Amino acid sequence: MTKTDQPDPVPVESGSGRVLVLLDGSRLSLAALEAAADIAALRGHEILGVFVEEVNLLRSSGFDFAREIGASSGASRPLDSAMLEMRMRALAEQARRSLQRAVASRGLRQALKLCRGSVVQEVLSLVGPEDLVVMGRAGWSAAPGSRLGSSARGLIRQAPGDVLLWAELQHRPGYGVVVLLNDDQGANHRALAVGIEQARRRRQPLTVLVRSQGEGGQEVVRAIEEQLRARGAGARVKLIPRASAAEVARMLRREGPAELVVSRQCSVFDEQGADQLLVDLNLPVTVTP
Repeated sequence: MTKTDQPDPVPVESGSGRVLVLLDGSRLSLAALEAAADIAALRGHEILGVFVEEVNLLRSSGFDFAREIGASSGASRPLDSAMLEMRMRALAEQARRSLQRAVASRGLRQALKLCRGSVVQEVLSLVGPEDLVVMGRAGWSAAPGSRLGSSARGLIRQAPGDVLLWAELQHRPGYGVVVLLNDDQGANHRALAVGIEQARRRRQPLTVLVRSQGEGGQEVVRAIEEQLRARGAGARVKLIPRASAAEVARMLRREGPAELVVSRQCSVFDEQGADQLLVDLNLPVTVTP
């Protein structure tokens, strides 16, 4: 399959604030699609489905020693290039049908983009600062909750706009949206705005946790409370210590959130184990620039 745009009756206009959703045929990506469609409907934005044929996977099928392991059988078999091409085409068609079903009842403008290359580079070539990228935390080859996929790691660090990492819903969903901030963080405004929007979408309370080491924490709390009042939003604002990523995960679990919002500039990403924190929490996480 060559790299091509797929036609749509209503084309998506670039630069207008879109919701891009990565589709790879996995169960988690289909769940992410439903979340993306809900957000696009709330914002009145277009939705762009993105399906990327991983060029490295296709290249590897040319080696005699390349093998794949059956997800259910566990059996090892040769990685056949013709079969892989057929599988990619089938997954792309599944992505098209899933996207059409998701938007049918919501009246959204939509398009599907088919690409061949690296997922991270292809998405970065499409996304703008006002766009939201929605994706599952791991692709079709990983068990849900087992790890943070390489594409997710790359995009939360490089995307110019917000990235929502979708997680499978827990048996006992959390209650409320938590925004994690630093007391000296310049990106607080954007993360706070996203947290307010998500809390309103969920009709759930908002909690703002501010990581602080010095005496200026209370001043930051007052500034955040002023921002909340200006936006007509209420929230519980709480200071927490600048602890390790593992300790932050424990504090977040005590809050029992349904969703987390955090800026990539938050110093927790400088801590060892930050990626594992996102996996262990097993809830949707929005990472803002």
